[in-house]
Amino acid sequence: MEKFSYEVKHVCKQSGARIGVFHTPHGDIETPVFMPVGTLGTVKGLRPEDLEDMGAQIILSNTYHLFLRPGEDIVKEAGGLHKFMNWNKPILTDSGGFQVFSLAKLNKITDDGVEFSSHISGERLYMTPEKCMQIQNDLGSDIIMAFDECSKPGVTYKYAVSALERTTRWLKRCYDVQKNENQMLFPIVQGNMFKDLRERSLNEVMPYAKCGIAIGGLSVGEPKEVMYDILDFLQPKLPTNMPRYLMGVGSPDCLIEGFARGIDMMDCVLPTRIARNGTAFTRYGKLVVRNAKFARDFSSIEQDCNCYACKNYTRAYIHHLIKSGEMLGAELLSIHNLYHLIKLADKVKEAIKNDRLLDFRDEYMKNYKLSEKGAF
Repeated sequence: MEKFSYEVKHVCKQSGARIGVFHTPHGDIETPVFMPVGTLGTVKGLRPEDLEDMGAQIILSNTYHLFLRPGEDIVKEAGGLHKFMNWNKPILTDSGGFQVFSLAKLNKITDDGVEFSSHISGERLYMTPEKCMQIQNDLGSDIIMAFDECSKPGVTYKYAVSALERTTRWLKRCYDVQKNENQMLFPIVQGNMFKDLRERSLNEVMPYAKCGIAIGGLSVGEPKEVMYDILDFLQPKLPTNMPRYLMGVGSPDCLIEGFARGIDMMDCVLPTRIARNGTAFTRYGKLVVRNAKFARDFSSIEQDCNCYACKNYTRAYIHHLIKSGEMLGAELLSIHNLYHLIKLADKVKEAIKNDRLLDFRDEYMKNYKLSEKGAF
């Protein structure tokens, strides 16, 4: 705990959203923050220098994927993930629980752990809470996530209870073996879309939350309004003395709505994934640069954007790159999309500081929704 602490600097009088500073061994993180995802130890197509230039404060990698390749033993031998990937700021590793349940071919889930087959080689593997902690310890990330069961939307109440109880038992086992003072374990609140289970899960994991807590099992296919309703329910119940992390959320509208509900940290693969498909985020919504109408559009991706892509290249050129299958097109759109979300978090901070986040949200969403109606 001595190496981790969280300071709340200002609370928005309109919304209850916070500006805070999360102190970690690899530097301070000013929240609210959007965190780029580097699943395999790299944000696809980008150098660490690109991420630094756009203002990224922390990135994520994934335990499941790094366990499969190159293997946590190689990362440890290299001196840990920071040295291996040449990133000197904080790193958060997801436990891999979501991937074990969503990507791998499951054989058996028991209270001890999960037996599964690798989605790469088909090799039979076994993941337990203790193994998950050992892998993350070898990776050397600053923030580590507890091994949990993320139940899918639409499961029965009975199954949601079972997954919640298993998550709590696994959390205790994670907590009992995690002894590295350079890492902070975040427990994860589960409970599917059932409010009483969400409250129960929060109460059960709180004794293990020392300087951070995560909300999992949202943005997994349910309507956005359902996610917002769960967040509204949880907001007054969440601890105020530590960062709150909403897992796997990364569209501009969801970022603002999440931050307005007291969330401090969010991440998602969405900005780089849609970039590889030729799509850019803008304040007016998504811009599909691969579409033919942009073949002779010599303006930047977004007017008044100061990212590297917008300062140096046109929509027409990026359209050409995407249609030609050139890697640079996806790289430039990835730079723009991540920059857009990182700077959006900065604008949210400014609105919190001025106690007008809900006004900012309404102004932003008015333009954003216009684009959804075809005005853009």
